[in-house]
Amino acid sequence: MRIAGIGCRPGTPLADLRAALQAAGGADALATVPDRAAEIRPLADALSLPLHLVQVAGIATPTQSARVNAAFGTGSVAEAAAIAVCGRLTHPRRIFGPITIAIAEVP
Repeated sequence: MRIAGIGCRPGTPLADLRAALQAAGGADALATVPDRAAEIRPLADALSLPLHLVQVAGIATPTQSARVNAAFGTGSVAEAAAIAVCGRLTHPRRIFGPITIAIAEVP
């Protein structure tokens, strides 16, 4: 199972999220923080994928953003969300404009 942790700016359009997920290789489920449910839930619904809303504060991530750390208590929302669901990050975050996607995989 392939989990896509997703971070984005508020108001990110569904079409942009869909294109970023496709560029990242797709997923079997999505994960993000509750603060981004309004942006990510339409993507999950459109693709008929499960959506995991997780708390990410305190989760160590391979990459760091000072802005994200100040707002969410972790270096990367995408990486921390993927780790929270799966525990095994296989692809660190990739940036697609206002969207970040990290992939975790369950064997």
